[in-house]
Amino acid sequence: MSTTKTAPEQGELPEDTGAFAWLRALGPRGRRAFGGAFGGYALDSYDFFTLPLSMVAIAAYFSLDSGQTGLLTTVTLVVSALGGALAGILADRIGRVRALMLTVITYALFTVLCGFAPNYETLLVFRALQGLGFGGEWAVGAILVAEYASAKHRGRTLGAIQSAWAAGWALAVIVYTLVFQFLDADTAWRVMFWTGALPALLVVYVRRNVTDAPEAAERRRTSRDRGSFTAIFRKDLARTTVFAVLLSTGVQGGYYTLATWVPTYLKSERGLTVVGTGGYLAFLISGAFIGYLTGGYLTDVLGRKKNIALFAVLSAGCILAYTNIPSGADGLLLVLGFPLGFCMSAIFSGFGSFLAELYPTAVRGTGQGFTYNTGRAVGAFFPTLVGFLAGSWGVGGALVFGAVGYGLAVVALLGLPETRGRELV
Repeated sequence: MSTTKTAPEQGELPEDTGAFAWLRALGPRGRRAFGGAFGGYALDSYDFFTLPLSMVAIAAYFSLDSGQTGLLTTVTLVVSALGGALAGILADRIGRVRALMLTVITYALFTVLCGFAPNYETLLVFRALQGLGFGGEWAVGAILVAEYASAKHRGRTLGAIQSAWAAGWALAVIVYTLVFQFLDADTAWRVMFWTGALPALLVVYVRRNVTDAPEAAERRRTSRDRGSFTAIFRKDLARTTVFAVLLSTGVQGGYYTLATWVPTYLKSERGLTVVGTGGYLAFLISGAFIGYLTGGYLTDVLGRKKNIALFAVLSAGCILAYTNIPSGADGLLLVLGFPLGFCMSAIFSGFGSFLAELYPTAVRGTGQGFTYNTGRAVGAFFPTLVGFLAGSWGVGGALVFGAVGYGLAVVALLGLPETRGRELV
């Protein structure tokens, strides 16, 4: 029996199944859009992490208590819900590329202004306004690329976009290390915010090289529902919107609980000194980067819902693992940093494709921007609840509440359809 593959018929191109088939399938315009969205999300991540990395210096400079420092992060996430909803509506009304440039300019401008803040109150206002751009960039960039991507490769393509978060995080850690090494802390935190001007260069690239996907742009222009907020609550979409918000709330509530409290718990209650060091962050960030890419691949192979459910369970497992690390086990902590970053990140890889496929073109930006960022705003209160419960339960016991978020995500999936292979209409 011959094992020779049958040659394709005349005029038929062989199927592209290589490791980067998803990138080639985008075409030249799609690859330029991918570059703009990837860069936008990486720099969005970079500008976000300028605050948490500089938090100790800022708290010392303005003599802040833990509540005031925590509010700087909370206000960013809460205002990002408004920013995400507004950016989504704008993306449907004025186009993906124009909305993308507006979000990048917004978060870059107010990140730089944070560096000039003369007092805590001004810093809080600037950071809140930075949240407007921060909340909108991901939704707009993800939709822009989703409308170029083929149904077969959409999960991998959007998973690669999601990996930009880890790239921006890593860049922020590198710049932070250099800036705080050569400058005194009172100046260094301001310089960190000033480096947030970097996204201005990206806007120039996007304006010159990136355009909306033509077919999607035409469908959007001819729709009467373009950018209609009420449309995502109509009878045919209301169920989708409600369950998508619950899904986003659960996943992001679990994520922010882990990201906020695991380092504090390990360092203050378990005496693990490696927390916050370069080695720990390297394991965590590398796990996150690989997790985004792996999750993107699995969301195409397993389906959107199975991928999210799988990593919701694994992320909840990470909470149990971390609350049972023996005191002084720094080596084990380093090793577990990789699966923590991996699972926390892989669950997000399917969001870009899943949410884009749940909504029609005319309200895709509105639906995706609202559901993802409302979930982010509500999820931001999970760490606050853990803080209140920690007084009676201890941080370790309260951390288990993060698993409730991932459980909510699994329940929300029951109300949503599977969309793998769905063409965007």
